[in-house]
Amino acid sequence: MSPEHLRHLLDRLREGEVSTEEVLSRLQTFSFEDVGFAKIDHHRRIRNGHPEVIYGEGKTPGQVAEIFARLADRNPNVLCTRASPAAAEAVRAKVPEARYHELCRLLELRRDPAEPVGYVALAAAGTSDLPVAEEGALALEVLGSRVERLYDVGVAGIHRLFAHADELRKAHVVVAVAGMEGALPSVVAGLVDVPVIAVPTSVGYGASFGGITALLAMLNSCASGISVVNIDNGFGAAYQADMINKLACRGRKGGES
Repeated sequence: MSPEHLRHLLDRLREGEVSTEEVLSRLQTFSFEDVGFAKIDHHRRIRNGHPEVIYGEGKTPGQVAEIFARLADRNPNVLCTRASPAAAEAVRAKVPEARYHELCRLLELRRDPAEPVGYVALAAAGTSDLPVAEEGALALEVLGSRVERLYDVGVAGIHRLFAHADELRKAHVVVAVAGMEGALPSVVAGLVDVPVIAVPTSVGYGASFGGITALLAMLNSCASGISVVNIDNGFGAAYQADMINKLACRGRKGGES
């Protein structure tokens, strides 16, 4: 339940339209909703600012659809990552306005009309990294952050990255996505004075070890200001970037530097 719904319920209690017992009963269901195969956390938006995000991999299409629909009943925006085409079809049977992005396997419902805030730059080294990058970019947009996509700017042609230096320096936070040797975040961190979130991808030949080489390179970067998420975790980077971006916006509104 959103803060607006909670306020409306309390207003109805004050006006005598609902009883104290009914309010208590409704409040007791806010913690989670037990649907047998899942306990849906409807309280998360109140605690964390965003509703629970569904991880689709390993769930049946029916399970994904049921959780998605129940979240959609109480939230304007809903996200499901790693969703299969079959899961997307099942969700859209229940929630027709949901959109599926096949490249990154992300399902979204976006009904909040609010304008995106702040500025996050999302840089991806190569076209092969786009499934992970787009998972992050779309998640950021659904969460409410403004995103600038800077794609195919890997260090093998570093002039392509330098051509976007101004966009990088204007950002509140940069997400840098790279496979192979994972060098992009180190270069980006040497150009900007904001946090850089590094996302290693599983892209690469045999010695990349499914992204472990990029992960270790990012963890061992000599550039300061880099944090690293797990391999192919575009959503995790997006959530962290959204929080940093909104903290920066809040600081500016408060007159802080």
